[in-house]
Amino acid sequence: MFRIVDKLLLFIYSIVIGAASILIACIGFNWISKRAVLTALDRIFEQPSIQISVMVAGIVLFLLSLRFFIVSLHRGSSAPPSIDQRTDFGDIRISIETIENLALKAASKRRGVKDLRARIRTSDSGLDIVLRVFVDGESSIPTITEEIQLAVKSHIEDITGIPVSNVTVFVANVIQTGMYKSRVE
Repeated sequence: MFRIVDKLLLFIYSIVIGAASILIACIGFNWISKRAVLTALDRIFEQPSIQISVMVAGIVLFLLSLRFFIVSLHRGSSAPPSIDQRTDFGDIRISIETIENLALKAASKRRGVKDLRARIRTSDSGLDIVLRVFVDGESSIPTITEEIQLAVKSHIEDITGIPVSNVTVFVANVIQTGMYKSRVE
């Protein structure tokens, strides 16, 4: 939710700053005369409603600048997503990408598996692993998927020590082999 709001605010902020920079460039190139600028400023200071609007716009732009400054500092220090564990000797951080690669390695060793993709999510009960699999169509799909689930669960738990709560296997398609007999009629 905050990302969408930040993107919208950044869009509005960019348009306002872009318009202000065009105005400043026009003044710098003398495309807008000094007299026109001074007349516009006099009108702003003469009418309290315009003066209040300009003041509010200035405060809003300052607050947006402050917001983006804070967000840039916060996001700049973020590390890639990982699973953190504390041991007697110190901290261990295992990246989500590492766990994905371990899951792919364990699943790819199963006979009948042709192509894989993995997605890892963390939950309170452990890791949720979703595998998208393409099979060869020669082996039993229930057997392949059960072997994949068992292999991935045990491999991840043995290697990382992180409990795996769920391994979901989605069979996306069957890979067609290129050996077809031509039929002559």
